[in-house]
Amino acid sequence: MSTPTPGVPTYAPGELAALAARHGLKVSGARPSLPAYVGQLWGRRHFITAFATAKLTAQYSQAKLGQIWQIMTPLLNAAVYYFIFGILLNTRHGVEDFVPFLVTGVFIWTFTSSSITAGTRAISGNIGLVRALHFPRASLPVALALQQLQQLLFSLGALTLILLAFGQYPRPSWLLAVPALALQALFNTGVSMAVARLTAKTPDIAQLMPFLLRTWMYASGVMWSLEQLLAGDRVPHAVMVALEYNPAALYINLMRFALIDSYGAGQLPPHAWAAAAGWALLCGVAGFVYFWKAEETYGRG
Repeated sequence: MSTPTPGVPTYAPGELAALAARHGLKVSGARPSLPAYVGQLWGRRHFITAFATAKLTAQYSQAKLGQIWQIMTPLLNAAVYYFIFGILLNTRHGVEDFVPFLVTGVFIWTFTSSSITAGTRAISGNIGLVRALHFPRASLPVALALQQLQQLLFSLGALTLILLAFGQYPRPSWLLAVPALALQALFNTGVSMAVARLTAKTPDIAQLMPFLLRTWMYASGVMWSLEQLLAGDRVPHAVMVALEYNPAALYINLMRFALIDSYGAGQLPPHAWAAAAGWALLCGVAGFVYFWKAEETYGRG
């Protein structure tokens, strides 16, 4: 038990807390209320944008081809998938405009998988920044999700050229790509924030994530038509429902519907827009709140 210092007043714990509150003292790094946190995040919007742009610029700075890899990476993936799945496994059978179908799926899936992968490094990859400066930690996963959106927008130029090369010309439905991408971006950001909190506490999740994403990709109809897969009674009903409401598949289907002539309303599930909006709102809000609840713990320990 400590001995009181002569001439120095002593306080009970409750009295000390009241004294600190009376003089405006707060716990360092204390979590603000949710409305205040949203306000702080909005106040850092210029930092978030600058951080995302800087990360995007630096991503391929060591490569001789530089930013060209932003386009080449999904294109090379699409070429590999076309050879393995389209030719060797013949998943192109029965799918009109298979190359636009495949390339659209690869680009849109890459947007989601890259956003989630970036989220696993949001805290651990910027731990020096987290420990040195006081700012809303949500700025980091939001900025990294924005970086992936910027990269997708840059890559859409290549996707447009491929669509034109295979006879897919601009039409009014292309405008539907804007709300589809907006919903997907909100979904990606929410999941990225949830993953950022999980990996900040349990770094091993980052090692598991590539396997989870690869499995998710195969279940999302990137390389084949889920409509053909679900035809008949080959798939149990519970699995069929899970695949139909798979958020990644929904966003891919919406983009294919918007951009590809042969992918008509008959191939787009009637619940697609409602389910896509529901996933975006649910994951966007829940992911943000889940991340905010651990604000005091990031960078400690």
